[in-house]
Amino acid sequence: MNFNSHADTVVANAVAMVNVLTPGERRGKRYPLPSPAELIDALAKEISDGQRFEESELDDLAGVARELRVVFEAIAAGDVDTAAEQVNTILEETRPRPHLSRHDGEPWHVHFHGEAGGVAADRGGPSATGLAVVLGSELYDRLGVCTAPHCDRVYVDSSRNGTRRFCSTACQNRVKTAAFRARSQS
Repeated sequence: MNFNSHADTVVANAVAMVNVLTPGERRGKRYPLPSPAELIDALAKEISDGQRFEESELDDLAGVARELRVVFEAIAAGDVDTAAEQVNTILEETRPRPHLSRHDGEPWHVHFHGEAGGVAADRGGPSATGLAVVLGSELYDRLGVCTAPHCDRVYVDSSRNGTRRFCSTACQNRVKTAAFRARSQS
């Protein structure tokens, strides 16, 4: 039985925000931030609740994504303390409060929206709460940053054995192909 599927969704949405809204590298290539229209489309596609954001909200969302990225990078570096401190900082900033909600034909479930309102609190509060649940469990090491060369996208490992190291199958295949080619040339 899974009692925290909403928390799983919130953490997956945090991953999506970090991967869409922070520049860096993706699948072996530089990842500059796309245009505002492309960001809005990518967020609508990647965030599971399908919310459409306004261009005026993108800077606030990007700020939340940068704060969340710190958590994933700290865990990938083995620094749980920094990750927990960062989550606590976001929780303090957003002051999420739990309330039961029922919408879109779903049963009652807990939401954690920030006290201050606005898109940063409404996305940062739930994300930090979901990450707090993960960090407060023995599964905190399921958060990670892709280990493929030239990729810094984040992920949550939901595999049975907890051995995921890549953000996507594309990155995994890139690494395997490079290793095969290196062996073939030896």
